[in-house]
Amino acid sequence: MRYLLLFLLPLLLFSKPFKVATYNVENLFDAEYVGTEYDDYRKKHNWTKRMVDIKINHVAEVICDLDAQILGLQEIENRNIFEQLKKRLSRVGCGYRYSAITSKKDAAIQVALLSRFPIRKQRELQVSYSPRVRNILEVEVDVNGESLWLFVNHWKSRAYHGVESKRLKYAKVLKKRLEALSESKPYIVLGDFNTDYDAHLSLEKKINDTNGRTGLHHVVNIAKDGRLVTEPDMLQNVSGYHYTLWKELELEQRWNTKFYGKKGTADHIILPSTLFDKKGIEYVNNSFKVFRKAYLFTKRGYINRWQYKKGKHRGKGYSDHLPLYAYFDTKPYVPGTDKIDIKTKPEVKNIAYLYTKESLENEVILKDAIVVWKHKRNAMIKQSKEGRGLFLYGCAGELKVGKRYDLLVRAVKSYKGLKEVTHVYILKSLGQGDISAYLLNQRDLAKKISYRQNEVITNLKGIYKNKHFYVEGRKIPIYFKNKKGMPPNGAKLKIHNALLGYYKKLQLVVYSKKDFEILE
Repeated sequence: MRYLLLFLLPLLLFSKPFKVATYNVENLFDAEYVGTEYDDYRKKHNWTKRMVDIKINHVAEVICDLDAQILGLQEIENRNIFEQLKKRLSRVGCGYRYSAITSKKDAAIQVALLSRFPIRKQRELQVSYSPRVRNILEVEVDVNGESLWLFVNHWKSRAYHGVESKRLKYAKVLKKRLEALSESKPYIVLGDFNTDYDAHLSLEKKINDTNGRTGLHHVVNIAKDGRLVTEPDMLQNVSGYHYTLWKELELEQRWNTKFYGKKGTADHIILPSTLFDKKGIEYVNNSFKVFRKAYLFTKRGYINRWQYKKGKHRGKGYSDHLPLYAYFDTKPYVPGTDKIDIKTKPEVKNIAYLYTKESLENEVILKDAIVVWKHKRNAMIKQSKEGRGLFLYGCAGELKVGKRYDLLVRAVKSYKGLKEVTHVYILKSLGQGDISAYLLNQRDLAKKISYRQNEVITNLKGIYKNKHFYVEGRKIPIYFKNKKGMPPNGAKLKIHNALLGYYKKLQLVVYSKKDFEILE
C-alpha cells in the first residue's frame, strides 16, 4: 500500500484543476551592461544591484501570490536574470522545477515560461531576423501523461511607430504553426499581444495601416463575421477560430492595463475548440480572472507600476500590467453562457431609448449622431436640436467635435443619476456638421430643455456664489472640474462653455479655466 501511494502521489497532486497565468513583469533586467539594454536600465539611472534585488523581490511576490502551475512571462531580459528570479522563488518557497526562455540574439527582452509540470519539448518561432522583433516561445508540457502546448507571446508595442502591420507578422507566424498542429491537440495561446479585445471595432487611426484588420482578430481569428468568437462557436468545434477569455467578464471588468486613464486589454489567454470538446484537458468554464491584489494598486486606484521618475529608478511598484489566469482540468467542459453575450443583431434606436434602459441586452446603433462637445476621452453627442443629448464617458478618444457618425453602443449606466455610455464604437463617419444648432444659450434657460441633463450650454452671464450660479432668475448648482482654477466667491462670470450634468441633481459642469472668464 505504501508503494502504491508513492506511485499515485504525483497524479493526486494535480488531479484537481490547475491554473495557467500570464504576466508582463515590466522590464526585469540584470545589473550587467551588455549593450542590448534599454537606455534607462543602466547604472546612471540608478539601475544597480540593489535595485535589481528589489525588482526581483517584487516580481517574486506577485508570482508567489498568483501561485499558477504554468506561468507565461514577458519582459525578462535574459537567462541570467531569469535564473536569479527562479532562485529567489525557490528560496521563498514557491519555486518551479521546470522552465524555458527564448534566446533571441541581441533582443532587449525575452519571453519565458515557468511550470510545475515536466517540459517535454520547447522551440522558438522566429518572426523576423531583427533583434527588435521578439520570438514566440512554444513549450510542450506533460500534464499527468497528456501533452499540452503553450505559446508565449509578446507582440510589438503600439508605441514607437507600432503600426498594426507589425503585429500582423507575429500573427501569421503563430497561425502557420497552429495550423501545423493536429486539430486534436490541446494548446493555449497567451501573453502580451498589445491588442485590445475590441480592437476590430476600435483600432486607433495612428496605428491603422491595415484597413482595420488586426493580427489577433483577423489572422489568429478571435473574431468571426465582425464579432468576437463565442462559447457556442467553440462548442460547435469551429475550426481555425479562437476564443479570448475576456469574453467571460462583464464589460466594466475587461481591463488589466491603464495608460493615461484609458483601460486596456493588451494581454490575453486564447483557446481553441479542443479545450471545449470534453476530451482530455479542458477549460474550466468562467474561471478566467484578472489578478487584482490590493498592493498592485495605488491609494488613488491606479495600477502600482514600477516607479521611474526624473531619470531614476525609485525601487517602488510592481508592473504596468496586471496578471491574468484561468483554470483547466481533465474533467469534461461544462457549457454555460458568456457573461455578456449579445444574442441578437444590434437594434437601430435613438438616444431617448437609452434613457429607458439601466443596461443593454442588445447592442444599439445610433444613426447620424453629431459630437457637440469633447474633453479628452469624454464627449457629448446629439441626434437633433430638441432631442436628448448623451454623455460618452472615457470611450470617445477617436471622435471629433463637429463630426457626424453612425455609432455602436455596447454599454450604458447611470452614475449618481447621470446617464452615460461607457463603450461606443465608430461604425461609419458621415462627414462634418454644424454644431451651433445643437448648443443651448442663456435665452434657452426659460425652456424645458434646460431642465434636463446632458446638454451643452454656452454664453452664460451671472454670479457665482456658494457653489451656485445665479442667472436669469435661476439658481443652478455649479461644479468646476479644475479646483485650482475656481473663481472667487461672489465673482461675476461669463461662462463660454458648460455642460448640464447631473450628480444627484441637475448641475452646471465647467471643465476648464478656459471655459469661463471673470467680468469686471
